[in-house]
Amino acid sequence: MNERCAWVGMDPLYIAYHDQEWGVPVHDDRKLFEFLILEGMQAGLSWITILRKRQNFFQAFAEFDPRRVAEFDEEKVAELMANPGIIRNHQKILAAIQNAQAFLEIQQEFGSFDAYIWKFTGSKPIINRWGSLSEIPTQTDLSLKISKDLVARGFRFVGPTIVYAHMQATGMVNDHTLNCYRYGEICGMA
Repeated sequence: MNERCAWVGMDPLYIAYHDQEWGVPVHDDRKLFEFLILEGMQAGLSWITILRKRQNFFQAFAEFDPRRVAEFDEEKVAELMANPGIIRNHQKILAAIQNAQAFLEIQQEFGSFDAYIWKFTGSKPIINRWGSLSEIPTQTDLSLKISKDLVARGFRFVGPTIVYAHMQATGMVNDHTLNCYRYGEICGMA
């Protein structure tokens, strides 16, 4: 059996997420937007809660199409607030819409959100060498820098901890521990 990062546990959703997605470098704007929405929704909650509702979010948030989400109006917000399949937090829903609008502005300025966000790492993943889960930070100077830039561009729910989780999820950093079988695989993708 392959050894995994200590946070994974036995939940099949966590196992699949860890084995197939977490830490894999993402350069698709829609996937980057999806993780921005999901990480913002996760604030104060567990990631497994978000994974369990992920398909509901996909449907509720227009398949994570930032153009469509940017156009959500009060009627759509009311519909989302009545949807038991997602996190019904009014501020987080409004933030997702505002973030979609800011996301589109970044795409216009930089050609893609991918070009913007990956410039912070020199367009390549940061390869860390953590021996255990306890060594992995919840935020870094770089996540603070990115957070400040996103906030200045109109984003919400993008504090340095959320940004670092986004960086981990989208492979901007490889935070698989050295004993995890995915560590070397992810290094090979860098």
